[in-house]
Amino acid sequence: MKPSLFRFQRLTRFCWLALLLALIASQAPAHSPDPALLAGLKARSIGPAGMSGRVAAIDVSPHDNNVIFVGAATGGVWKSTNGGMHWTPVFDRERVHAIGAIAVSPINPNVVWVGTGEGNVRNSASVGGGVYRSLDQGKTWQFMGLADSERIHRIIPHPRDPDTVYVAAMGHLWGENSERGVFRTRDGGKSWQKVLYVDEKTGAAELVMDPSSPEKLFANMWEFRRWPWFFKSGGPGSGLYMSVDGGDSWRQATAKDGLPAGELGRIGLAIAPSDPRVVYALVEAKDSALLRSNDGGYTFETVNKDINVSGRPFYYADLRVDPERPDRLYRVHTFVDVSNDGGKTFGQLIGLQHLHPDNHALWINPKNPRHLVNGNDGGVGISYDRGESWRFVTNLPLAQFYHVRYDLETPYNVYGGLQDNGSWRGPSSTWEQGPIRNSHWVEVGFGDGFDTLPDPSNARQGYAMSQDGYLIRWNLDTGERVLIRPSAPDAKTRLRFNWNAGLAQDPFDAGTIYFGSQFLHKSSDRGSSWEIISPDLTSNDPEKQKSFESGGLTPDVTSAENHTTIVAINPSKLERGVIWVGTDDGRVQVTRDGGKTWKNVATGAKGVPADTWVPHINLSAKDPGTAFVVFDNHRRNDKKPYVFRVENYGERWVSLSNGQIDGYALVLLEDPVVEQLLYLGTELGLYVSFDAGRNWQKFTQGLPTASVMDLAVHERDHDLIIATHGRAMYVVDDIRPLREIARQDKTPSQQLFPIGPAIQFQVRQGMIDTINSQSVFQGQNREYGALINFWLDAKHLPHPDADIERLRKPETPGKDEKPKPDKAKIEIRDGAGRLVRVLEVSPTQGLNRVVWDLNETAYRSPLPPSPWGGGASAPVVPGTFNVTLKFDGQESKQTLDVLPDPRLGLTAADYQRKAASWQAYGKTQEALTDAIRQLQDLRADLDRVAALAKTDVDRRKERDPGTDIDEKDPQQALIKSIGAFKEKLLEAEKKLWQPPEVTKGIAAGTDAFSRLGDASSFYGSSLRPVTASQEAYLKHAEVYAREAIENLGKVYADELPKLQKEIEDLKYRLQPFGKPVTL
Repeated sequence: MKPSLFRFQRLTRFCWLALLLALIASQAPAHSPDPALLAGLKARSIGPAGMSGRVAAIDVSPHDNNVIFVGAATGGVWKSTNGGMHWTPVFDRERVHAIGAIAVSPINPNVVWVGTGEGNVRNSASVGGGVYRSLDQGKTWQFMGLADSERIHRIIPHPRDPDTVYVAAMGHLWGENSERGVFRTRDGGKSWQKVLYVDEKTGAAELVMDPSSPEKLFANMWEFRRWPWFFKSGGPGSGLYMSVDGGDSWRQATAKDGLPAGELGRIGLAIAPSDPRVVYALVEAKDSALLRSNDGGYTFETVNKDINVSGRPFYYADLRVDPERPDRLYRVHTFVDVSNDGGKTFGQLIGLQHLHPDNHALWINPKNPRHLVNGNDGGVGISYDRGESWRFVTNLPLAQFYHVRYDLETPYNVYGGLQDNGSWRGPSSTWEQGPIRNSHWVEVGFGDGFDTLPDPSNARQGYAMSQDGYLIRWNLDTGERVLIRPSAPDAKTRLRFNWNAGLAQDPFDAGTIYFGSQFLHKSSDRGSSWEIISPDLTSNDPEKQKSFESGGLTPDVTSAENHTTIVAINPSKLERGVIWVGTDDGRVQVTRDGGKTWKNVATGAKGVPADTWVPHINLSAKDPGTAFVVFDNHRRNDKKPYVFRVENYGERWVSLSNGQIDGYALVLLEDPVVEQLLYLGTELGLYVSFDAGRNWQKFTQGLPTASVMDLAVHERDHDLIIATHGRAMYVVDDIRPLREIARQDKTPSQQLFPIGPAIQFQVRQGMIDTINSQSVFQGQNREYGALINFWLDAKHLPHPDADIERLRKPETPGKDEKPKPDKAKIEIRDGAGRLVRVLEVSPTQGLNRVVWDLNETAYRSPLPPSPWGGGASAPVVPGTFNVTLKFDGQESKQTLDVLPDPRLGLTAADYQRKAASWQAYGKTQEALTDAIRQLQDLRADLDRVAALAKTDVDRRKERDPGTDIDEKDPQQALIKSIGAFKEKLLEAEKKLWQPPEVTKGIAAGTDAFSRLGDASSFYGSSLRPVTASQEAYLKHAEVYAREAIENLGKVYADELPKLQKEIEDLKYRLQPFGKPVTL
C-alpha cells in the first residue's frame, strides 16, 4: 500500500469517527429538569370570562343549594359554595378536562361523581377518560374506570344505596368501540356491569330514573357517528328502553307503544317528579315528535309534531319537568322554551335578551322550582323567578380559543377566536391597578371565532374569521367589520372553506394576507381583492365533499363538515416566497416561488395514516427550510400524537413522538432563540422539550389540564402565550430561564438567570373591581417590576410541590455542622455601585422568581404596612443596575436595564430632578421617624425605671406593712415625675405624628407626619418632576416637622436633665440618651 493512500484512508477513518462521535453527542439527551422544580415560572390566567364557554353539566347539592358544581365541556369541574358568586376549579390535575355529567350523592354530601367526555357531540368536542369520584366534595378525585367510554352524558347515583350508580356511556364519537351503553356498579365503582348494550355503533345518550321508584329507569340508545367530512345521527341501533328492576332487564318501546315508525335517533327524556306517571320523550326520527306518557312510560302519545320540535338533536336533546307542575315542560335547545300544557305549545323562556343561546344543561331546584341554573355555550346563568330574569356568571374563564396571535403594542395584546363566542382582542397585562378585567377585552368579530390577526402596521385594525370562510376586516376606531371573503373564480366553482380555515399575514408586506379554501388565496390590499396562487392543494376527493348532506335523520349543514380544505398556512419570515400549507386531508404543501409551483412533502411523515389532518405548521426562526408539523387523527378514532421536525423544505422528516406525550398533538413550536427548546400543545396539556424533542415533560405550573390549541412566543417580551380550548388564555412571563436550562447539559447548583428589561411606568388607578372581587373575574395581571429568576439546587430547601414536601424527610445538620441557610439575598446596585435595594427571600428548590418593584429601599417609617400600600419609597432613576444573588456563601451576578415610561417623554435630567425631590422628602420622613423612635425608646426606658421604683415600693410595704408611704416618698415622687414627663412627651409626640395607641377614629391631619403624607401623595402621583405646587407641600411639611422636632428637643432640654438627676439620686439609671434628632 502506498503511504499516501494509507494516510488518506487513516484520515478518512478519523473523519468518520469524529463525525460519528459528534452525531452521538448531538443526539445524547440533554438534561431535562424535574418539572416540579419549575414552580417559579407559573402561567397566569388572563381570561376572558365575560363570554365564558360551553357548559355541559350542572348539579347542585341536594344537601345545600349554595353548593353548585359546573362541568365545562372542555374546562374541567368548577365549584361554588355561595350560590354561584365565587368559583373554584376542582378538577385541574386530573388527566382529562372534558366533562359530560356531574352528580352529587343524594345520600352523602361529600360524594360527587363525574363522567368525563362531553355528550354534545359537535365537531370540536373533546374526549373524556371515564368516571371519577370524590369523597371530599371535590377536593380530591379517584379514577373509577370506564376509561374507553370517551364520553358520558349521565351519571345517576341511587337515592337509597350509596354503592349503586348508573352511567350512560356514549362511546367513541369518531369510530366504533365496545365500552358504551348503560353501566351499573353495586360496589361504589370498584367494578362495572354493562346492563344495556346494543352494538359498537350505539351508545347511551340519555338515562333518567323514576324519583318515586329508583329501580325504574328509562334509557335512550343512540346510533351516531362522525367522520371528518360527515355526521350521521340515527340508525337501527337507536331506541327507547325501560327497566323496572334496576337494569337487570330492559323493555324496548316500539311503534306499537306510540313511538314514531322507522329508524330513530337521539331521544331526550324526562319524568315529572310530582307525578311519575307522566313521562316525556323528545324523539328524533324521520318525523321527529314530542311524546308524552300518562301510564309511567308503557305507552306514549304524540303531543307535538312541529317540524322543528327537535331541531338539532345531536347538540340539544334535553327536557326538564317542573318539580311541582307535571304539565310545565322545559325544552332545552338553541333557546329554552317552556310549555304549560304538557308540551302541546311552547313559549320562549330564555332568549338572546337573557343569556347566550345554545343551551345544554338546566337544573331546577326540587324544593323551590323558582330557582334554576342554566348552562349554555356562553357559560352559566342563575334565576330565582322561574326563568323570568337571569344573572349571568361573569367569573368562569371557560373560553374556547382556537388560535392565538399577538401585536407589538406596549403592553402587547393577544388575539383569538372562540367557539361560538366571537373573536377578541385582550391585554397580556395592563398598566393599571388591579386585575385584568372582562371589560379590558374587546370583541372584534362575531359568530364562531377562529384565527384573528392584527394588522402589523396598525394594531387597531386587523382580520377575524368565522366558520365557512366568512372573513372580515375590523377596525376599532371606525367600528367597521367589512366582509372580505374571497369569491370563487367562476359561478361553477364551489370554494370549500374549513370550519376553521387557514389564515396568515405576509411577514414582508403589512398589506398582504393569505387565506385558504381548497386554493391558497392572496390579497395585497388587505382583502379588498384576491388572487388564487395555487391549484387545488387537497386530495379533492368527491367522497369527502358531501357536507351538504350531513346530519343523518336531521339535516345539519353548518360547514362543520366541510372537508378537503386548507387549515394551516405559514409564509416564511426568513425567505420571501416560501409558504407552507397544511390541509385537513393530510397534505403538506410547500412553495418556494410564491405559489408558482408546489410540492406535497407529506409522504415523508412515516407512520402517519394517509389523509391525516394537519392543524398547524410552524417554521423555524433560524433555518428557512425547517418546519414543525403536527398531524391530528382523532377525527378517525386515532388519538396518537404525530409530531415532526421537517428539514430541507420537506425532504427530511424526524418524528419527535416517543411515548412521553399524552393526548393527540395540536401545535408544535420551536423557541425562536434556543433551537433545542420546543413547546407542544396537545389535547391534554402543554409539553416542553429541552433537547429538541428527544424527551418531553408536561408543564403544569399554573396551567390546568386543558386542550392547548395554539402557542406563540412573543418576539420582544419573550413570553409564552398559551391558547386553550376551554380555559381561555394563559401567559408565562419571561421564558429566558427555560432557554438557559435548555442551553446547559445539567441544572446548575446556583444560577441567577439573565434578567429582561423592566419598564418603569405610571400605574393607572382602577380599584373598583379589585374591591368588589367576589363575583367578578380577576385575570392575573403581570406583577409590576423586574422579574428576577434564579435556580438553587440545595436539597435542604423546601420542595416547591407541597405534596412532595410533606412526604420528604427533612435534612438535619450533623452535630458539628452549622445550620444551612434558608434565606437568599438579592442586592441591587445602580451604575455607581450604590446599594438601592436588598430583597430577602425564602427560596425553594429549583426555579425561583422574585419581583423587584423598581423602587429604592423604603424610607424608614414608624407606621405599620397599610392595606392601601407600603411606606413611601422612591422609584429608581432608569438605567442599568447590577444584581447579585447571595446564598450559602456563593454569589451570582447579572445586569438589569430599567427603561423609562415610553409615554412620558422624560429626559435623564427630569428623572434626576425627581430623585433629588424624593431624597429631600426621605430626609424629612427619616428625621421624623428617628425622632419618634428616640422618643419611644426613652418612654420605654422610663417605664422600666418606673416599674423598678414601683417594685421597690411594693417590697418595702411587704417587709413592713405598717409603713406609711405617701406621695412625698422619693420613689413615689419619682413615679409621679416620670408620669408627668411622659405627658409632656405625649403632647410633643402628637405634633410629630398620630400615636396609634391614643388616636381614636380619624383624627385631623395637623401633625407633621400627616402633612408629610400629603406631600408623599403628590410626589407619588406621577413619575414627572415635581411641580412648584407639589414641592410647596413638602416645604410646608418640613416647616411643621422642624417645629415638631424642635419642640420635642425643647422638652428634652428643659425637663429631661432634672428627671435624670432624680432618677440617678435614687440609684436608678437610664440608658445613655443620645443627641436629640434635628432637621
